[in-house]
Amino acid sequence: MEKYNVAEVANKLFCTFTPKEHLDSILETITSHYSIMFGKIFVLEPLEGSEFLCTYNIDPHNSSSYVLPNTILLHRKKETNTLYTINGLNALIRQVNNGTVDPSYKVNWPDYKNTVLLTQGLELRKLETKIHKVIQL
Repeated sequence: MEKYNVAEVANKLFCTFTPKEHLDSILETITSHYSIMFGKIFVLEPLEGSEFLCTYNIDPHNSSSYVLPNTILLHRKKETNTLYTINGLNALIRQVNNGTVDPSYKVNWPDYKNTVLLTQGLELRKLETKIHKVIQL
């Protein structure tokens, strides 16, 4: 996992992966180490697979510099609730654009509604998700 300086990630979305049996302890760790912006943690359940995803925005000025293991930074396309890493987005564009990564390529976001776009190695990994629960703080 890449290391992040929490002070440099203002307005970024964190995503922590966890097995279901560790979900409660991860949520406790998240809330004890970070000041959560907007007062919500979204817990997503993959339609296939066993790891849950906890997504949350932190206030970097009122949070510790600690970054949980198995945590990545994501971006979000609000209209379709698509979450993605930059590498995942580039892999998607490469896949649907005849092997070419073109920054001006227009992604058809509705095709990826409620999906997380990641990479595993160099390959695109698409995780279709549903909301398991929303933690209101």
